[in-house]
Amino acid sequence: MARLAINVDHVATVRQARRASEPDPVTAAALAELAGAHGIVVHLREDRRHIQDRDVQILRQTVKSKLNLEMAATREMIQIALNIKPEMVTLVPEKRQELTTEGGLDVVSFEGALEEAIKTLHEGGIAVSLFINPDPRHIKAAHRLEAEYVEIHTGMFAEADSYTRRQEEYERVVTSAKLARKLGLGAHAGHGIGYQNVLWLRNIPEIQEFSIGHAVIARAVLVGMERAVREMLALVNG
Repeated sequence: MARLAINVDHVATVRQARRASEPDPVTAAALAELAGAHGIVVHLREDRRHIQDRDVQILRQTVKSKLNLEMAATREMIQIALNIKPEMVTLVPEKRQELTTEGGLDVVSFEGALEEAIKTLHEGGIAVSLFINPDPRHIKAAHRLEAEYVEIHTGMFAEADSYTRRQEEYERVVTSAKLARKLGLGAHAGHGIGYQNVLWLRNIPEIQEFSIGHAVIARAVLVGMERAVREMLALVNG
């Protein structure tokens, strides 16, 4: 059965809209774990638009499952990761003007810089995942860099505007997940996954973990965090 990691960034987005103290992503993470989530994901952005340093520090002390810190491969973020020591870091591309992460890391073009970042994180005892587009070139590069995991960017699949296009993008995800596992990498998937399209992706046995945020938080506004997580868990595991 695949694992489910819940991204609580959007809880912080609502909080920061008013610069208030609630809703608290730390509380949301605790509720997600009580509902059965296998991990908690947060993206500490350079501009601190949602998750704050305080959140990551408290989550490190309270998360009982697994803390996955998404971040850009910058010196500042790597030092924060080394201080916080999450179980996993997921390196992602980051642009100030984007609403959300728009694509995967160009691992091939920035292999040298990523190699140094991954080596430093490994020396700190932190496992590394690379958020990449479903492209064999980047999966092979992730393997060369000795990352433990890849998170396959499912945004193009989720946003496909026709059945034919969705099928094409689905096949890219399938091929990528199979290649990752063949090379000995853990295969995760994330971005744009919701309560309907996860019914496609759960049929890919090579995907070991789904990272889902927006859809679950949006549903939690209506039905509560624990129910939203349990419903997604039921779908992920058929």
